[in-house]
Amino acid sequence: MDMKLLLNWRLHLTVILASLLAEWIGILRIPLGPGTLLLLPLFYAFIIGVLFNPHLFSSMQRVIPKPVSNAAGPLIMISILPFIAKFGSTIGPAIEQIIAAGPALILQELGNLGTMLLALPFAVLVLRMGREAIGATYSIAREPNIAIISDKYGLRSPEGIGIMGVYVVGTMFGTLYFALMAGYLASLDIFDIRALAMACGVGSGSMVAACSGALAEAAPHLRDDLLAFSGASNLLTYATGLYVSLFIALPTAEWLYKRLGGATLKEARNETL
Repeated sequence: MDMKLLLNWRLHLTVILASLLAEWIGILRIPLGPGTLLLLPLFYAFIIGVLFNPHLFSSMQRVIPKPVSNAAGPLIMISILPFIAKFGSTIGPAIEQIIAAGPALILQELGNLGTMLLALPFAVLVLRMGREAIGATYSIAREPNIAIISDKYGLRSPEGIGIMGVYVVGTMFGTLYFALMAGYLASLDIFDIRALAMACGVGSGSMVAACSGALAEAAPHLRDDLLAFSGASNLLTYATGLYVSLFIALPTAEWLYKRLGGATLKEARNETL
């Protein structure tokens, strides 16, 4: 990492001004059907960041050159670490509530299989995807899941292309989507808000921060408990998610792909081309 690029004054000035503008706008609550859509400062900061992205808008290279933008990318993980540390400090005091949740936290990783059961048939039968569908749908496509695909198939394989596509989209838009979805679902009062906090723990620091932050704004009186549940959930995702993905999700995705006739569909498509 080139420190000269990271010390570029235009980069830091842009970040400071974007943060100040986002905080000045504040939290907006927009009635939407039976619920309320929460727009947090994170949302505005995301939009501002997209507008200043030189990879999307070439004219922005005058403000943020591409090399500076590339060098600043890894700082996202570093900047989220203080929030992750705060999770750790909230888990201890709330350990009784976490234990009272019973097996829900431990078994939550099985819920990720629901994504595959919905997305894989759609990818194969509707989008006519080949084996890319396996990599794209067998998990939420975070770093441990990429490691499994890389070791088993290689990232240049169709499965590797599939998971990297979902990973990139999740990195770019997942945080924003989680923040909006969590706040809206909390306003509907359909699910226990602690269950929503547990759903925040998907193995991504930025996503869990955005999701739990939105829930904390929706229920400020439960802020510490929600952060504790989401933090514990995220920790368990790292602890159990790798094994669930490797021994349950991926074999199931392979089996379901064959049952759906994915290989036959791909051969037919290649013959047509």
